Amino acid sequence: MKILITIHKDEVAPRFDQTSEILITETEGEKITGEPRIILLPGTSGEDICGLAIKENISLVICGGIEDTHYQYLKWKKIKVVDGVIGPYQQALNSAVTNHLKPGVILPGAGISGEQSR
Repeated sequence: MKILITIHKDEVAPRFDQTSEILITETEGEKITGEPRIILLPGTSGEDICGLAIKENISLVICGGIEDTHYQYLKWKKIKVVDGVIGPYQQALNSAVTNHLKPGVILPGAGISGEQSR
């Protein structure tokens, strides 16, 4: 299975269409195979990420918020989308590999690297 995660620093990016950095990795069973690739995009575009997902034969997209248009397009292309994920992207990846990642989950450590509430 090939996984694409929208990322911002060490976290899952809060918005699919506003990210300029993605991680792509392959898995076999419950193991990551090979070295994950981080790709810096030239801009922020949900359409570009959808196109890249098709080109790369992605099976699963992990992201924060996603517009319904992009969600429905990926679903139509038979790509599973786990959205509303908040927290460190490495934890999201580990949970996805073991088939424990659910939409809308707030992962342990979420927001620790971000600004603290006032």
